[in-house]
Amino acid sequence: MYTIENHDLNVRIHPKGAELQSIYGKHTGLEYLWGGDPAFWARHSPLLFPIVGALKCNTYYFEGKAYTLPRHGFARDKEFTVQAQSGDSIQFLLTSDQQTLAVYPFEFELRVSYQLRPVGLATTYQVQNRSASPIYFSLGAHPAFRVPLVPGTAYSDYYLEFDGVQNAPRWPISKDGLIEREPQPLLQGTAVLRLDKQLFQKDALVFKQLVSTGVTLRSGRTPRGLRIDFPGFPYLGIWDAPGADFVCIEPWCGIADSVGSDQQLATKEGINRLESGAVFERSWALRLL
Repeated sequence: MYTIENHDLNVRIHPKGAELQSIYGKHTGLEYLWGGDPAFWARHSPLLFPIVGALKCNTYYFEGKAYTLPRHGFARDKEFTVQAQSGDSIQFLLTSDQQTLAVYPFEFELRVSYQLRPVGLATTYQVQNRSASPIYFSLGAHPAFRVPLVPGTAYSDYYLEFDGVQNAPRWPISKDGLIEREPQPLLQGTAVLRLDKQLFQKDALVFKQLVSTGVTLRSGRTPRGLRIDFPGFPYLGIWDAPGADFVCIEPWCGIADSVGSDQQLATKEGINRLESGAVFERSWALRLL
């Protein structure tokens, strides 16, 4: 386990998956990250790579060959190495190997950097193409935040506030984890989504091309909350597990296959193409309230 801290925050990260384990606010005395109770969901903030969500039949095709990947890919279960660390920042590295090449035929370097800011944390992902030809990938974040956050409050006291009025439907998820063909109305002329366990009875809320590039977790019963900014992420997932006290706010550069997918990686919705030697970078930032 690795720790970075400043006068505002203490953050712990596990090298498996370069996964956040704890975000503790010194000025509030609050833990902001879900504790990973295995009775509900054992993870805290997994990194999704080289796919986001599920593949149709857990299979994709590239240059005529079939490959199998589990939901959200393999990075969350791989051991990262530490490339650099200071008191308030750390960078992890995952490199392609024989095991990854068997299921994902591209040579890559994946870096995950955490940098503390005043009352906040910036997370940066870098993908570098080490292959001689283009590579194709998706990438996403999956942090789970404690709700209720403050003792004496309830899950239903909290809501998500987007930047500006939204008119965005949700894209339902099938029983196989695939995106259905038609969206359903959800955010209509509002900037607010009140948290309700009924929202997640049929898996996550999935949004495409939101107007907002930031969302704030708030409650009318406490000034404490948090904000996530995610410019450059065209998709957003929001999810919780039945009976668990958290909400995941998930910026994605990629999305699950649709029920009508032809399973071709190079033309998959949300896929990113990266030329040989090039670097893809995206960041999201957390600010505690």
